[in-house]
Amino acid sequence: MSVPRVCVLRAPGTNCDIETAHAFEMCGAKAERLHLFRAVENPDCLKDYQILCIPGGFSFGDDIGAGVIFSRQLRGQMNDALTEFLSADKLALGICNGFQVLLKAGLITGSQNQNSDNPYDTGATLTWNNNHKYTALWVKLKTYSSNSVFLRNIDEIELPIAHAEGRLVVRNESQLNDWNQQQQIAMCYRSSNGKVPPTDPTTSEILPYPDNPNGSTANIAGLADATGRVLGLMPHPERFIHATQHPQWTRKKLRGNGDGLKIFQNAVDYFQ
Repeated sequence: MSVPRVCVLRAPGTNCDIETAHAFEMCGAKAERLHLFRAVENPDCLKDYQILCIPGGFSFGDDIGAGVIFSRQLRGQMNDALTEFLSADKLALGICNGFQVLLKAGLITGSQNQNSDNPYDTGATLTWNNNHKYTALWVKLKTYSSNSVFLRNIDEIELPIAHAEGRLVVRNESQLNDWNQQQQIAMCYRSSNGKVPPTDPTTSEILPYPDNPNGSTANIAGLADATGRVLGLMPHPERFIHATQHPQWTRKKLRGNGDGLKIFQNAVDYFQ
């Protein structure tokens, strides 16, 4: 059985790289934490890995916007190597700040504005939460993408979020329908009252806080690319890899692994 190699790509301000690498290694992968500046010096280093993960944190201090500077680095000197990586049968995961980076680099949705003078203009972005505050709490999530490698056999899951700029907005509502048809709406926040969410997330009313902690359009918490091999999500699966990390683990009598570990295990199993 092959052991996939994971590149956990960190930058100044990243603070979840150790936990993320540990989660992958718990699932049988070999994970290496690589600084962005080293990757920029040698972009071909990506050829050594099967999985690329950009973890959470506050890369470059969120100056001029969350994930913006990191995304420009990826689409600069690393653009050709990254394009080659994503065109191969490999996986990419962006968590929280990593989701912001992938989205703003156009690596999840691609360019939706071919006539735009801005090559990074994808018609969507992740911006300030409706409450204009950094928000940290646990949320319930519903999976909508049936072809995402990372979300196989995951219908619903509970994970923690911790961000200030996690509200997904789109320029045109028609983009939601395009994403839905291509199975790109990966995960949505769901109500904590047990009400069954609709099968079509684009028909959902925006849930109130705290069910939808940021006011994200269509309650979207994560997006996938059309191939199902790239995933970006705002919640932190690496913070629920042990049952005891859940705030109600004693009350719910949780034991063993946390549900967040399933996302990493799916990625590793893809190569085994």
